[in-house]
Amino acid sequence: SNYISHPVPMFLQLFVLLPALLLLCYYRSQRAACHEPPSPSKMPLIGNLHQLGPILHRSLFDMSRDHGPLMLLRFGSRPVLVVSSADIAQEVMKANDLVFASRPSLSGFREIFYNCTNIFCAPYGEHWRQAKKLCTVHLLSPKRVQSYAAVREEEVASMVENIAAWSASSRPFNLSRILNSFANEVITRLAVGKKYFTQGEECERNVFCEIVEEASHLLGLFDVEDCFPWLGWLSAASTVRARMRRCFRRFDGILEQVVEEHLGRRRDGGGVKNESGGDLIDVLLSLQGDPDVGSILSRDTVKAIILDMFGAGTDTSYITLEWAMAQLLRNGEIMEKVRGEVRGIAKNDSMVTDDMLSQMTYLDAVIKEVLRLHPAAPMLLPREANRDVEIGGYKIRAKTRVVINAWAIGRDPKYWEAPEEFRPERFVGSPVDFRGQDFHYIPFGAGRRMCPGVTLAISTIKLA
Repeated sequence: SNYISHPVPMFLQLFVLLPALLLLCYYRSQRAACHEPPSPSKMPLIGNLHQLGPILHRSLFDMSRDHGPLMLLRFGSRPVLVVSSADIAQEVMKANDLVFASRPSLSGFREIFYNCTNIFCAPYGEHWRQAKKLCTVHLLSPKRVQSYAAVREEEVASMVENIAAWSASSRPFNLSRILNSFANEVITRLAVGKKYFTQGEECERNVFCEIVEEASHLLGLFDVEDCFPWLGWLSAASTVRARMRRCFRRFDGILEQVVEEHLGRRRDGGGVKNESGGDLIDVLLSLQGDPDVGSILSRDTVKAIILDMFGAGTDTSYITLEWAMAQLLRNGEIMEKVRGEVRGIAKNDSMVTDDMLSQMTYLDAVIKEVLRLHPAAPMLLPREANRDVEIGGYKIRAKTRVVINAWAIGRDPKYWEAPEEFRPERFVGSPVDFRGQDFHYIPFGAGRRMCPGVTLAISTIKLA
């Protein structure tokens, strides 16, 4: 009865409880870390950003040698899972494909690709499913790709004439620009139905080519919000974001004009009124009334899908052709074998046609080997886990971003003998192909998010 209680000051309560809370948080984080994949040491706030070199796929490949084919990194506050082996890639893109079917929301994707209403960047959901169906059934089906064979043949002939003219002049010329121009011309004619570009050196002065190059550059730049979401206000006012918006406005202006031209022709009765013919914009406009896919085809979505064709189609063809030329020049015996096969099949024909390609098995092996060593996208577009999942025996939390190093997988000695050597013979008679069923060979990805333009890309590359 003589005891009188006094209230304990708040600061004293915090002084006593804070160390206990910190210890509890540390203990829980350590327990969670025990079930997470291996990770290199991180710095406060920035995570592993300081360990990334200028060539990302090579940096991650070097890190995987020390920490294994499944690594968990931190890009600022964002957890990023790096996959560098075929076995783990199969777990991600086959066994758990639905878990990793979505894309993270990245600033460049939102700013340039119509707020991610295109196919490549859209989050997984009904819009994406309808867009993917539209693409695979109506835009890039084998039948439609075959229907554009004449366009590809004409553009190859034009490129060959251009190279011959430059060679005859005895002046130096930039082969990379000619290949880039060729890839742009093919996609432009398929997408919008007419030429917008000129061959060779003039390409650099073409407005649209400049915008495509600018967009590719901007998408590879660091954006603060992608790693530090709470600094979005700072990123929104950055120079990079301003350049992205300016790039989008230029893209949109050109695409809006093209769409309006097509609509005008349709109103005047001079355009294609159904999807059986015409260019890709004609197909998209004719499908706007389709009960299955028409609901997603707003004007912006039409432009976003056409932008997809330029973004994916031109880079894949141009980069692969450039590496193919480099490897053939370095390996004279292989170049002679390709030349012999082509001349033996084409015989007296001055140009190779699309129908001849299926007979050129060694050329096919050369293209496969080029894409093994030099995939056009060394890092596949990132995915994001939509729930907690176990991969490789480790716990992967929801919202973790996943990047798959296709470049590293294509050089894995577990699957490839002498992986650094250019050996097309390894594909002669081999069932391995581009279809995403062989996870040690995924230049176009695999699963739901596999590139839908494989048939068009390979047809264009082989013919060139």
